[in-house]
Amino acid sequence: MSLPPDAPHDGDLLAAIDLGSNSFHMVVAQRVLGQLRVVDRLRETVRLAEGLDRNGRLAPEVQARAIDCLARFGQRIAELPPRHIRAVATHAVRQLRSPETFLIPAERALGHAIDVISGREEARLIYLGVAHEQPPRRGQKRLVIDIGGGSTECIIGSGMQPLERESLQVGCIASTRRFFPDGRLSARRWQAAQTEIAAEFQQFAATYRNLGWSEAIGSSGTNKAIGEICAKLRLSKGAVTAAALPVVRERLLACGHIDAIDLPGLSDDRRPIIAGGVLILEAAFNALGLQRMQVSAAALREGVLHDLLGRGGEDDPRLSSVAALMQRYGADLAQARRVEATALRLFDQVASEWQLDADARRLLAWAARLHELGLAIAHSGYHRHGAYLLQNSDIAGFSQQGQNYLAALVRCHRRSVPRTAFEMIPDRLLAHARHSAALLRLAALLHRARGDAMPPGLQLRADGETLTLRVDASWLQSHPLLRADLDTECEDMPGLGVHLNLLVD
Repeated sequence: MSLPPDAPHDGDLLAAIDLGSNSFHMVVAQRVLGQLRVVDRLRETVRLAEGLDRNGRLAPEVQARAIDCLARFGQRIAELPPRHIRAVATHAVRQLRSPETFLIPAERALGHAIDVISGREEARLIYLGVAHEQPPRRGQKRLVIDIGGGSTECIIGSGMQPLERESLQVGCIASTRRFFPDGRLSARRWQAAQTEIAAEFQQFAATYRNLGWSEAIGSSGTNKAIGEICAKLRLSKGAVTAAALPVVRERLLACGHIDAIDLPGLSDDRRPIIAGGVLILEAAFNALGLQRMQVSAAALREGVLHDLLGRGGEDDPRLSSVAALMQRYGADLAQARRVEATALRLFDQVASEWQLDADARRLLAWAARLHELGLAIAHSGYHRHGAYLLQNSDIAGFSQQGQNYLAALVRCHRRSVPRTAFEMIPDRLLAHARHSAALLRLAALLHRARGDAMPPGLQLRADGETLTLRVDASWLQSHPLLRADLDTECEDMPGLGVHLNLLVD
């Protein structure tokens, strides 16, 4: 099977950047015989979550620290094609009241777009990374726990596919700051914190226990650090066990203060946040009835790398997500195919003038397949219902920006265009989103009768922000409803910043 034109080929370098709440990571790998061979790794402790206040504002000095790190990362990947790079931001950026105030300078420093991903998408990518680095046995179910700086992800999966995904709003930085704000460690504080965190795990603990797993794996730096402490204390050979955790906890509490923590195998940069990590892991062990957890070196960044191999091809996880949405909401497949085919035909006629790329083409195709999603709720305002579903669902493979992009196209494919339609779209994607919305409007309008008949010789030309649609006069005369719709569209489309001319000959 041939690879799509923009897919990575053997010898190509790929890079994944993980803007975590504690550390920023970058891994560069080469595609060799369809597999990935890591050639470089970079890691810097940024502690983004440490700079967040209760109002979702980021301390200037922490933002500066993050931007400096991304500038260094950007130098390493400056020669790589953009399609071979993916940068993802997690919990700390999700918590920002105004993400663009951070993302705009961050993307400028990195020289590449940054996708903000949901907690459940983060969980999917974490599982993908662990599953590729430590391939499971056929039919084996495993539990993966990843404790980050701002959130904790729990996944049960089989093979390469996650079966259950949860993201909890507890992380090693956030929990350390919350439960030990002055640094003092005590048994009373620990027990109170355990009770509160345990309640988070109890929301899904029964479901997970009923599904079951044959092995548990901990990923990312916190679990690795705790495993190393257990090994240095001769409590295990690197695994974390139910018997070892209370010993580690008592050693922590005996220190009395975070600044005084002195545990064997614990690095200096991990010391200020280890209490929150042990706290969360002990709560997870208790709630899920864990006895033993192996530690994996793989994490989110490895999952992003492996996900890159499939994006743009037949293994793109977004394809199955779009298909699942169509099935769940009973989309009319024939109508979706008609609108998609016409939208892409129009796209190809104007792509050069509007500088629309392969990503914009894919997103337009998916928006066409999903444009009637909201009919499952009600016909009245179904474009608004569909946009809401796309914006607020957990859709595997999509970033938050990607879901907002699809939602904007679906929202604007009919009726008037609200001023707020594109307020969630990053500036770098705004022109593509407006132009693609115009193409989807035309495609949906041309197939309003839900038939395959199309005007002969249909041509669309773009000149700046002006579209000229050329339609056969005799065909249009025999389709008066379409003529009326096109005349109205010449009035409505300016809401997208695009002017439509109708050329009848």
